[in-house]
Amino acid sequence: MIEASFFDAVLDFLGNGLTRASGWQVFLFTVVVTHITIAGVTIYLHRCQAHRALDLHAIPSHFFRFWLWMTTGMKTKDWAAIHRKHHAKCETEEDPHSPVTRGIGKVLREGAELYRAESKNQETLDKYGRGTPEDWIENNLYSKYSMLGISLMLIIDVLLFGVLGLSVWAMQMAWIPLTAAGIINGIGHYWGYRNYESNDAATNIFPIGLLIGGEELHNNHHTFATSAKLSNKWYEFDIGWGYIRILEMLGLATVKKVAPEPKFKHAKAVADLETLQSVIANRYDVMAKYAKSLMHTWRIEETQLRENGALESKFLRSSRKLLRREPAKLEAPQQQQLSELFSHSKVLKTMQEMRIELGAIWERSHSTSEQLLHQLQDWCTRAEASGIKALQDFSLRLRSYA
Repeated sequence: MIEASFFDAVLDFLGNGLTRASGWQVFLFTVVVTHITIAGVTIYLHRCQAHRALDLHAIPSHFFRFWLWMTTGMKTKDWAAIHRKHHAKCETEEDPHSPVTRGIGKVLREGAELYRAESKNQETLDKYGRGTPEDWIENNLYSKYSMLGISLMLIIDVLLFGVLGLSVWAMQMAWIPLTAAGIINGIGHYWGYRNYESNDAATNIFPIGLLIGGEELHNNHHTFATSAKLSNKWYEFDIGWGYIRILEMLGLATVKKVAPEPKFKHAKAVADLETLQSVIANRYDVMAKYAKSLMHTWRIEETQLRENGALESKFLRSSRKLLRREPAKLEAPQQQQLSELFSHSKVLKTMQEMRIELGAIWERSHSTSEQLLHQLQDWCTRAEASGIKALQDFSLRLRSYA
């Protein structure tokens, strides 16, 4: 009788755990703990440690370190170093996890393996891992026994939910490889929309911010890497920034930098030094708006080119994609294709040339402010005299930056 009761108690424990939680309660627990994990990654590892966009008080800092040790086994230095290298070598062969060079399939399927392989590169850790925690608990627990934390998490999940706790633990362990290594590092450099003409393939994925803490706004982040806030448009939602603001109000965080927001003075007749400074500070916004103007002009010109039958539909479709790309990153055959397109459209040729000239203004590091201002004023004058409405409208907007 005693043995039967003991056996029944064991079966009851394996089936229900200490909490005797229902399926919905287990699901809710899993959602909450995985969300805490992604919050720890985006607030502590990414924005605080890797980019120094904010300072965290010791309380949330130590909590996130402990929680990530329990749920991911990742070391702060490894994560920060690999991410900093990703920014420094973005879309090159040295990028640890770029779908541009490694293929989207490999990054989606083997993102975690790419991370682990790079974490064994001591040169990466030494060069890019500076400034991360080197205290006693980091050296003697978190880094030394990285597998201990996730083992303890397994025991806790099984104690709480019985056999079902194994599934909870498996989801916790898969959450960061799935979201960070797969979605953010993979899809976030392959598919989505772009607010800014950053010097890489980073895109924004919308609207899954509640799942990955705002990290889906990857184009925004790569454009303003040291910004603690990742959302830039009214329709974008960065829940990680919401948590940072709460921590700041509680005195547990200090925001160091956010992305600049363009300001305008529409009564300006001529660009001045204030205009120049604002244009340079908001150059990614400037080029993104210019790219939209170019694509608006493209739609008008494309209709005429199709009606004339001068170019094939396939050629026009591929040319549209090339016009969306940064001119400096086009290879010789692609440049040749655009040259053929421009031979049939003087308007598109002029807009592409003016695009290159505008982007070159803030790249002339040896020019004085007066020289750069003269170049900007000359650009506006020629744009307004071009007879191309898109260029004329853009010049008026450009002069109003303040």
